[in-house]
Amino acid sequence: MSERIAVYPGSFDPVTYGHLDILDRAAAIFDRLVVGVLENPGKTPLFTAAERVDMIHACLESRPRIEVTIFDGLTVDFAASTGAIAIVRGLRVISDFESEFQMALMNRRLNPAVNTVFLMTSFSNVFISSSLIKEVCHLGGNVNEMAPPVSVEAMRRRFAEHRERESRST
Repeated sequence: MSERIAVYPGSFDPVTYGHLDILDRAAAIFDRLVVGVLENPGKTPLFTAAERVDMIHACLESRPRIEVTIFDGLTVDFAASTGAIAIVRGLRVISDFESEFQMALMNRRLNPAVNTVFLMTSFSNVFISSSLIKEVCHLGGNVNEMAPPVSVEAMRRRFAEHRERESRST
């Protein structure tokens, strides 16, 4: 029997407990999970792709069979390049489903051999999104229960750097 490989793509800017929840459940289903950190030149993330990979690695100390890599381009092509049979996507709320469903259908059209697997996040992570966490952290709010310490500390450092640069330029 061949190894069942899945990819879990995303921006992970930064990695949250919601991401780790989906990652853990996907790792329990598949023999190997490849976390793909998307490098999208059309977006301006808070962290570089390499920094995001490092943050995810810091969270994976006790998680075997999980690889982390950077990719760009089509997710379905990334999945095929890893030998994956599935793309894992997390769903939080109903509004996530519509866009995820459209992407899954497009990916199926592009490569019918790669399936999309949707995993619902745990109830405690339903409201967590990287963009919301960044905003709350930027405004000084406590996000310790929403993101692992490596992400929280990285955000605090980055926002402090931004504030310092802004104060020097004024």
